[in-house]
Amino acid sequence: MRRNTRFLTTTALLLALTVAVQMVGLPQPVTGPLVNAMLFLATLTVGMGGGVVIGALTPWIALMRGIVPPLAQPVTPFIMAANATLVIVFSLLARFNPWVGVVAAAVCKYGVFVLALKFILVLPPKLAQAFQIPQLLTALVGGVIAVIVYKSLPEQYRRPL
Repeated sequence: MRRNTRFLTTTALLLALTVAVQMVGLPQPVTGPLVNAMLFLATLTVGMGGGVVIGALTPWIALMRGIVPPLAQPVTPFIMAANATLVIVFSLLARFNPWVGVVAAAVCKYGVFVLALKFILVLPPKLAQAFQIPQLLTALVGGVIAVIVYKSLPEQYRRPL
């Protein structure tokens, strides 16, 4: 029971913080790394499940709150898939080396967007560019932030890698 309570409360807290970051309205080069950092941090502190939940809910919340511009609305399911990919790949690799996990997860997230843009989505070129290299960079920066924060957390808040 204690484990479930910890999972739920920590996931809810990290989700609330992530939504708060989205709502502040900072530029994408700030918001993107912070949101990705929360996905990595959730994975490190509560596990893959918490990271996937946050990664699935935040794009929908952003869509419902009007943060996502109308032209980008079709991308929402792919943002969810890319976030889940980031969390899953990182979760599988972080126990061996968190830095390798960050790089591999960021590249795989980027890959989801590239494949979606190549085979499924039709977006204006400027909008399509926002879901390519910038996504790779924000995921990498977010991963660095998360690993540094995680290593500075007291032992009781860390899950073993």
